[in-house]
Amino acid sequence: MEMSFRWYGHDDPVTLKNIRQIPGMKGIVTAVYDIPVGQPWPLERIEKLKADVEAEGMYISVIESVPVHESIKLGRPDRDQYISAYKETLRNLGKAGIPVVCYNFMPIFDWTRSNLAYELPDGSNALIFDEEEVNKMDPRTLSLPGWDESYSSEEMNALMDEYKEVDEEKLWENLEYFIKEIIPVAEAAGVKMAIHPDDPPYSIFGLPRIITGGEALNRFIKLYDSEYNGVTLCVGSFASDPKNDAVAILKDMLAKKRVNFVHARNVKLVGGRSFEESAHLSEMGSIDMYEVVKACVEGGFEGAIRPDHGRMIWGETGKPGYGLYDRALGATYLNGLEEAVKKNLKAQQQK
Repeated sequence: MEMSFRWYGHDDPVTLKNIRQIPGMKGIVTAVYDIPVGQPWPLERIEKLKADVEAEGMYISVIESVPVHESIKLGRPDRDQYISAYKETLRNLGKAGIPVVCYNFMPIFDWTRSNLAYELPDGSNALIFDEEEVNKMDPRTLSLPGWDESYSSEEMNALMDEYKEVDEEKLWENLEYFIKEIIPVAEAAGVKMAIHPDDPPYSIFGLPRIITGGEALNRFIKLYDSEYNGVTLCVGSFASDPKNDAVAILKDMLAKKRVNFVHARNVKLVGGRSFEESAHLSEMGSIDMYEVVKACVEGGFEGAIRPDHGRMIWGETGKPGYGLYDRALGATYLNGLEEAVKKNLKAQQQK
Protein backbone atom coordinates (compact mmCIF):
# COMPACT_ATOMS: atom_id res chain seq x y z
CA MET A 1 0.00 0.00 0.00
CA GLU A 2 1.07 3.56 -0.65
CA MET A 3 0.37 5.88 2.26
CA SER A 4 -1.04 9.20 1.06
CA PHE A 5 -2.56 12.38 2.48
CA ARG A 6 -5.17 14.87 1.29
CA TRP A 7 -3.81 18.37 0.64
CA TYR A 8 -6.01 21.30 -0.36
CA GLY A 9 -3.31 23.35 -2.02
CA HIS A 10 -1.31 26.33 -0.85
CA ASP A 11 -4.27 27.80 1.04
CA ASP A 12 -4.44 24.67 3.19
CA PRO A 13 -3.20 25.36 6.75
CA VAL A 14 -1.79 21.84 6.64
CA THR A 15 1.34 22.34 4.56
CA LEU A 16 3.33 19.95 2.42
CA LYS A 17 6.19 20.39 4.88
CA ASN A 18 3.86 19.21 7.67
CA ILE A 19 2.71 16.21 5.67
CA ARG A 20 6.22 15.18 4.67
CA GLN A 21 7.13 14.71 8.34
CA ILE A 22 4.52 11.99 8.88
CA PRO A 23 6.39 8.64 9.02
CA GLY A 24 5.96 6.57 5.88
CA MET A 25 4.18 9.31 3.95
CA LYS A 26 4.71 9.08 0.21
CA GLY A 27 1.79 10.35 -1.84
CA ILE A 28 -0.30 13.48 -2.01
CA VAL A 29 -4.00 13.50 -2.87
CA THR A 30 -4.99 16.88 -4.24
CA ALA A 31 -6.62 18.76 -7.14
CA VAL A 32 -6.72 22.03 -9.05
CA TYR A 33 -9.39 23.64 -6.90
CA ASP A 34 -10.02 27.02 -8.54
CA ILE A 35 -11.21 25.91 -11.98
CA PRO A 36 -15.02 25.94 -12.26
CA VAL A 37 -16.77 22.61 -12.61
CA GLY A 38 -17.18 21.71 -16.27
CA GLN A 39 -14.07 23.47 -17.55
CA PRO A 40 -10.97 21.52 -18.62
CA TRP A 41 -7.81 21.67 -16.53
CA PRO A 42 -4.89 23.13 -18.51
CA LEU A 43 -1.81 20.94 -18.65
CA GLU A 44 0.40 23.74 -17.33
CA ARG A 45 -1.74 24.04 -14.17
CA ILE A 46 -1.48 20.31 -13.54
CA GLU A 47 2.27 20.31 -14.12
CA LYS A 48 2.73 23.28 -11.77
CA LEU A 49 0.79 21.45 -9.04
CA LYS A 50 2.87 18.34 -9.63
CA ALA A 51 6.11 20.32 -9.44
CA ASP A 52 5.07 21.96 -6.17
CA VAL A 53 4.45 18.57 -4.57
CA GLU A 54 7.62 17.00 -5.93
CA ALA A 55 9.67 19.95 -4.64
CA GLU A 56 8.78 18.74 -1.14
CA GLY A 57 9.98 15.20 -1.81
CA MET A 58 6.59 13.60 -2.47
CA TYR A 59 4.41 12.99 -5.52
CA ILE A 60 0.76 13.14 -6.56
CA SER A 61 -0.72 9.69 -6.20
CA VAL A 62 -4.39 10.60 -6.76
CA ILE A 63 -6.38 13.58 -8.01
CA GLU A 64 -9.39 14.03 -5.74
CA SER A 65 -11.39 15.05 -7.48
CA VAL A 66 -12.35 16.04 -10.99
CA PRO A 67 -15.98 17.02 -10.29
CA VAL A 68 -18.76 15.87 -12.59
CA HIS A 69 -21.00 18.67 -13.88
CA GLU A 70 -24.68 18.50 -12.92
CA SER A 71 -25.67 18.51 -16.59
CA ILE A 72 -24.01 15.09 -16.89
CA LYS A 73 -25.79 13.72 -13.83
CA LEU A 74 -29.10 15.12 -15.00
CA GLY A 75 -28.66 13.96 -18.58
CA ARG A 76 -29.29 17.43 -20.02
CA PRO A 77 -28.92 18.07 -23.77
CA ASP A 78 -25.69 20.00 -23.14
CA ARG A 79 -23.95 17.17 -21.25
CA ASP A 80 -21.67 16.23 -24.16
CA GLN A 81 -19.81 19.55 -23.98
CA TYR A 82 -19.02 18.91 -20.30
CA ILE A 83 -18.02 15.31 -21.02
CA SER A 84 -15.70 16.61 -23.73
CA ALA A 85 -14.08 18.95 -21.19
CA TYR A 86 -13.76 16.06 -18.73
CA LYS A 87 -11.98 14.00 -21.40
CA GLU A 88 -9.55 16.84 -22.05
CA THR A 89 -8.74 16.99 -18.34
CA LEU A 90 -8.10 13.24 -18.27
CA ARG A 91 -5.78 13.46 -21.27
CA ASN A 92 -3.82 16.26 -19.59
CA LEU A 93 -3.61 14.34 -16.32
CA GLY A 94 -2.26 11.38 -18.28
CA LYS A 95 0.36 13.57 -19.96
CA ALA A 96 1.45 14.73 -16.50
CA GLY A 97 1.74 11.13 -15.29
CA ILE A 98 -1.10 11.25 -12.74
CA PRO A 99 -2.22 7.63 -12.21
CA VAL A 100 -5.65 7.85 -10.50
CA VAL A 101 -8.69 10.14 -10.42
CA CYS A 102 -11.26 9.94 -7.64
CA TYR A 103 -14.72 11.37 -8.37
CA ASN A 104 -18.33 10.91 -7.32
CA PHE A 105 -21.77 10.94 -8.91
CA MET A 106 -23.81 12.39 -6.03
CA PRO A 107 -26.52 14.85 -7.11
CA ILE A 108 -25.76 18.45 -6.04
CA PHE A 109 -24.28 17.69 -2.62
CA ASP A 110 -21.05 15.99 -1.62
CA TRP A 111 -20.57 14.42 1.81
CA THR A 112 -23.21 15.59 4.28
CA ARG A 113 -23.09 15.89 8.08
CA SER A 114 -25.41 17.50 10.62
CA ASN A 115 -22.66 18.85 12.89
CA LEU A 116 -19.08 19.68 11.93
CA ALA A 117 -17.69 20.16 15.44
CA TYR A 118 -19.52 17.75 17.72
CA GLU A 119 -17.72 17.36 21.04
CA LEU A 120 -16.88 13.74 21.83
CA PRO A 121 -16.48 12.50 25.43
CA ASP A 122 -12.68 12.87 25.23
CA GLY A 123 -13.00 16.58 24.38
CA SER A 124 -12.11 16.27 20.70
CA ASN A 125 -14.43 17.53 17.96
CA ALA A 126 -15.73 15.39 15.12
CA LEU A 127 -18.11 15.33 12.20
CA ILE A 128 -21.38 13.56 12.93
CA PHE A 129 -24.54 12.62 11.05
CA ASP A 130 -27.74 12.75 13.09
CA GLU A 131 -30.48 11.31 10.92
CA GLU A 132 -33.25 13.13 12.78
CA GLU A 133 -31.48 16.48 12.48
CA VAL A 134 -30.74 15.99 8.77
CA ASN A 135 -34.39 15.19 8.12
CA LYS A 136 -35.25 18.62 9.54
CA MET A 137 -32.78 20.47 7.30
CA ASP A 138 -33.76 22.48 4.25
CA PRO A 139 -31.07 21.84 1.62
CA ARG A 140 -32.15 24.91 -0.31
CA THR A 141 -30.78 27.16 2.45
CA LEU A 142 -27.74 25.16 3.63
CA SER A 143 -24.05 25.63 2.94
CA LEU A 144 -21.60 23.03 4.21
CA PRO A 145 -17.96 22.13 3.43
CA GLY A 146 -17.67 19.76 0.48
CA TRP A 147 -20.64 21.28 -1.29
CA ASP A 148 -20.38 23.37 -4.43
CA GLU A 149 -20.96 26.88 -3.07
CA SER A 150 -21.13 28.50 -6.51
CA TYR A 151 -24.91 28.09 -6.75
CA SER A 152 -27.17 31.04 -6.00
CA SER A 153 -30.35 30.34 -4.04
CA GLU A 154 -32.32 30.55 -7.27
CA GLU A 155 -30.01 28.05 -9.00
CA MET A 156 -30.20 25.71 -6.02
CA ASN A 157 -33.99 25.79 -6.06
CA ALA A 158 -34.02 25.12 -9.79
CA LEU A 159 -31.63 22.17 -9.40
CA MET A 160 -33.68 20.63 -6.61
CA ASP A 161 -36.79 20.94 -8.77
CA GLU A 162 -35.01 19.47 -11.78
CA TYR A 163 -33.94 16.40 -9.82
CA LYS A 164 -37.58 15.63 -9.07
CA GLU A 165 -37.62 14.17 -12.60
CA VAL A 166 -34.55 11.96 -11.96
CA ASP A 167 -35.07 8.74 -10.04
CA GLU A 168 -32.40 6.13 -9.27
CA GLU A 169 -32.78 4.30 -12.58
CA LYS A 170 -32.49 7.53 -14.54
CA LEU A 171 -29.36 8.43 -12.57
CA TRP A 172 -27.92 4.97 -13.36
CA GLU A 173 -28.68 5.58 -17.03
CA ASN A 174 -26.86 8.91 -16.95
CA LEU A 175 -23.90 7.38 -15.12
CA GLU A 176 -23.64 4.61 -17.71
CA TYR A 177 -23.61 7.17 -20.52
CA PHE A 178 -20.80 9.07 -18.78
CA ILE A 179 -18.74 5.95 -18.04
CA LYS A 180 -18.93 4.62 -21.58
CA GLU A 181 -17.71 7.99 -22.86
CA ILE A 182 -14.81 8.59 -20.47
CA ILE A 183 -13.29 5.19 -19.68
CA PRO A 184 -11.84 4.61 -23.19
CA VAL A 185 -10.16 8.02 -22.86
CA ALA A 186 -8.91 7.17 -19.36
CA GLU A 187 -7.49 3.87 -20.64
CA ALA A 188 -5.65 5.62 -23.46
CA ALA A 189 -4.33 8.24 -21.03
CA GLY A 190 -3.23 5.67 -18.45
CA VAL A 191 -5.44 7.20 -15.73
CA LYS A 192 -7.43 4.83 -13.54
CA MET A 193 -10.85 6.11 -12.49
CA ALA A 194 -12.12 5.51 -8.96
CA ILE A 195 -15.73 6.36 -8.16
CA HIS A 196 -16.36 7.32 -4.53
CA PRO A 197 -19.44 5.95 -2.77
CA ASP A 198 -22.28 8.23 -1.80
CA ASP A 199 -21.73 9.67 1.66
CA PRO A 200 -23.83 8.72 3.47
CA PRO A 201 -24.83 5.84 1.18
CA TYR A 202 -28.57 6.42 1.00
CA SER A 203 -30.98 9.06 -0.25
CA ILE A 204 -31.08 12.38 1.56
CA PHE A 205 -33.23 15.45 0.84
CA GLY A 206 -35.27 13.35 -1.57
CA LEU A 207 -32.38 13.10 -4.03
CA PRO A 208 -31.40 9.78 -5.63
CA ARG A 209 -28.14 8.13 -4.57
CA ILE A 210 -26.93 4.96 -6.23
CA ILE A 211 -23.35 4.06 -5.20
CA THR A 212 -24.52 2.73 -1.87
CA GLY A 213 -23.24 -0.82 -1.24
CA GLY A 214 -21.87 -4.05 -2.62
CA GLU A 215 -24.74 -4.74 -5.00
CA ALA A 216 -24.45 -1.24 -6.43
CA LEU A 217 -20.69 -1.59 -6.94
CA ASN A 218 -21.12 -4.86 -8.79
CA ARG A 219 -23.67 -3.24 -11.05
CA PHE A 220 -21.31 -0.31 -11.55
CA ILE A 221 -18.24 -2.30 -12.59
CA LYS A 222 -20.34 -4.11 -15.20
CA LEU A 223 -21.06 -0.80 -16.96
CA TYR A 224 -17.60 -1.02 -18.52
CA ASP A 225 -15.37 -4.05 -18.09
CA SER A 226 -11.99 -2.52 -17.36
CA GLU A 227 -9.66 -2.09 -14.40
CA TYR A 228 -9.70 1.59 -15.35
CA ASN A 229 -13.38 1.64 -14.35
CA GLY A 230 -12.71 1.16 -10.65
CA VAL A 231 -13.73 2.36 -7.23
CA THR A 232 -12.56 4.39 -4.28
CA LEU A 233 -13.27 1.95 -1.49
CA CYS A 234 -14.20 4.30 1.35
CA VAL A 235 -14.92 1.96 4.25
CA GLY A 236 -16.24 4.81 6.38
CA SER A 237 -18.85 5.77 3.80
CA PHE A 238 -20.11 2.23 3.28
CA ALA A 239 -20.13 1.44 7.01
CA SER A 240 -22.33 4.51 7.63
CA ASP A 241 -25.26 2.34 6.58
CA PRO A 242 -25.71 -0.48 9.15
CA LYS A 243 -26.85 -2.78 6.32
CA ASN A 244 -23.39 -2.71 4.72
CA ASP A 245 -20.44 -4.94 5.62
CA ALA A 246 -17.65 -2.61 4.55
CA VAL A 247 -14.88 -5.21 4.90
CA ALA A 248 -16.80 -7.74 2.80
CA ILE A 249 -17.39 -5.09 0.12
CA LEU A 250 -13.68 -4.27 0.14
CA LYS A 251 -12.68 -7.93 -0.23
CA ASP A 252 -15.11 -8.43 -3.10
CA MET A 253 -13.83 -5.44 -5.07
CA LEU A 254 -10.20 -6.38 -4.37
CA ALA A 255 -10.82 -9.87 -5.71
CA LYS A 256 -12.25 -8.32 -8.87
CA LYS A 257 -9.26 -5.96 -9.25
CA ARG A 258 -11.42 -2.85 -9.17
CA VAL A 259 -10.06 -1.06 -6.08
CA ASN A 260 -8.02 1.88 -7.40
CA PHE A 261 -7.94 3.92 -4.18
CA VAL A 262 -8.78 3.34 -0.50
CA HIS A 263 -10.15 5.77 2.07
CA ALA A 264 -9.55 4.35 5.54
CA ARG A 265 -11.51 5.97 8.35
CA ASN A 266 -13.63 4.72 11.20
CA VAL A 267 -17.20 5.60 12.14
CA LYS A 268 -19.19 4.78 15.23
CA LEU A 269 -22.79 3.78 14.59
CA VAL A 270 -25.02 5.24 17.30
CA GLY A 271 -28.48 4.01 16.29
CA GLY A 272 -30.57 4.01 13.15
CA ARG A 273 -28.59 5.68 10.40
CA SER A 274 -26.85 8.09 12.75
CA PHE A 275 -23.08 7.96 13.22
CA GLU A 276 -20.08 9.77 14.61
CA GLU A 277 -16.71 9.97 12.93
CA SER A 278 -14.24 8.49 15.38
CA ALA A 279 -10.51 8.02 15.79
CA HIS A 280 -9.08 5.45 13.36
CA LEU A 281 -8.42 2.90 16.14
CA SER A 282 -10.73 -0.11 15.74
CA GLU A 283 -12.09 -0.03 19.28
CA MET A 284 -13.15 3.60 18.87
CA GLY A 285 -15.63 2.88 16.10
CA SER A 286 -17.66 0.20 14.33
CA ILE A 287 -15.09 -0.87 11.73
CA ASP A 288 -12.33 -3.41 12.35
CA MET A 289 -9.46 -1.49 10.81
CA TYR A 290 -7.10 -4.43 11.21
CA GLU A 291 -9.37 -6.43 8.91
CA VAL A 292 -9.44 -3.53 6.44
CA VAL A 293 -5.64 -3.42 6.20
CA LYS A 294 -5.39 -7.23 6.22
CA ALA A 295 -7.81 -7.40 3.28
CA CYS A 296 -5.72 -4.87 1.35
CA VAL A 297 -2.47 -6.74 1.99
CA GLU A 298 -3.87 -10.18 1.24
CA GLY A 299 -5.68 -8.80 -1.81
CA GLY A 300 -2.39 -7.50 -3.23
CA PHE A 301 -3.48 -3.88 -3.16
CA GLU A 302 -0.51 -1.64 -4.00
CA GLY A 303 -2.35 1.60 -4.66
CA ALA A 304 -2.88 4.71 -2.58
CA ILE A 305 -4.57 4.56 0.79
CA ARG A 306 -5.19 7.61 2.91
CA PRO A 307 -6.45 8.33 6.40
CA ASP A 308 -9.76 9.99 5.73
CA HIS A 309 -11.61 12.51 7.89
CA GLY A 310 -10.03 13.15 11.26
CA ARG A 311 -11.16 14.72 14.52
CA MET A 312 -9.93 18.09 15.70
CA ILE A 313 -7.61 17.40 18.64
CA TRP A 314 -5.05 19.24 20.79
CA GLY A 315 -6.67 22.61 20.15
CA GLU A 316 -6.24 22.51 16.39
CA THR A 317 -8.66 24.46 14.20
CA GLY A 318 -9.09 24.31 10.46
CA LYS A 319 -11.10 22.71 7.68
CA PRO A 320 -13.62 20.35 9.33
CA GLY A 321 -12.42 16.77 9.05
CA TYR A 322 -9.08 17.78 7.56
CA GLY A 323 -6.80 18.84 10.38
CA LEU A 324 -3.23 17.59 10.61
CA TYR A 325 -2.89 15.85 13.94
CA ASP A 326 -5.61 13.20 13.96
CA ARG A 327 -5.09 12.27 10.32
CA ALA A 328 -1.35 11.95 11.01
CA LEU A 329 -2.16 9.62 13.91
CA GLY A 330 -4.41 7.68 11.54
CA ALA A 331 -1.65 7.33 8.96
CA THR A 332 0.78 6.09 11.61
CA TYR A 333 -1.80 3.61 12.90
CA LEU A 334 -2.45 2.28 9.39
CA ASN A 335 1.29 1.93 8.81
CA GLY A 336 1.57 -0.08 12.02
CA LEU A 337 -1.28 -2.35 11.04
CA GLU A 338 0.27 -2.97 7.64
CA GLU A 339 3.62 -3.89 9.19
CA ALA A 340 1.92 -6.26 11.64
CA VAL A 341 -0.16 -7.94 8.94
CA LYS A 342 2.83 -8.44 6.64
CA LYS A 343 5.05 -9.84 9.39
CA ASN A 344 2.30 -12.17 10.56
CA LEU A 345 1.73 -13.46 7.03
CA LYS A 346 5.46 -13.98 6.53
CA ALA A 347 5.68 -15.93 9.79
CA GLN A 348 2.78 -18.15 8.73
CA GLN A 349 4.39 -18.83 5.36
CA GLN A 350 7.64 -19.87 7.02
CA LYS A 351 5.97 -22.48 9.21
